[in-house]
Amino acid sequence: MSTPSLQARPFFFEDLNVGDCFDSPTRTITEADVVNFACLSADFNRLHVDAEYAKGTAYGQRIAHGLLVLAVMSGLVTRMLLNQHLEPNLLGLLDIQCRFPKPTFIGDTVQVRVSVAEKTPTSKPDRGVVAFRREVLNQRGEVVVEGVWKLLVRRRPVEV
Repeated sequence: MSTPSLQARPFFFEDLNVGDCFDSPTRTITEADVVNFACLSADFNRLHVDAEYAKGTAYGQRIAHGLLVLAVMSGLVTRMLLNQHLEPNLLGLLDIQCRFPKPTFIGDTVQVRVSVAEKTPTSKPDRGVVAFRREVLNQRGEVVVEGVWKLLVRRRPVEV
């Protein structure tokens, strides 16, 4: 996989190539994250908030909410140079497909790997759809969230 040059200029649809790959900074999932997310979402599932209950589950400990990890993924992506270069030309989020192949535990440190999976021109000449494959990796290199985000991206204006 390649990483395109991240010069100080906005990225357009044409600047991204299938296979381009980018890594985010890391972030540790904390007890406070889980408690705050439970309060925000009103999801007090015992697997997330009850240590004694969670000891008796297949995981042997509490796990972070999947949607919390998805939200952390979103935040980490906004901190990436890729996002900073694309932001002026992002027109919208079209679709999210994701799955959670492994649990994320309190204390896990996660990082997001984003790669360009597909590019599709639209019927409108000023935009195209970019499918980004996103993977959240824990400190052991295990994929804990994976999926595809389709974004509508402005195309480079035609110079006359």
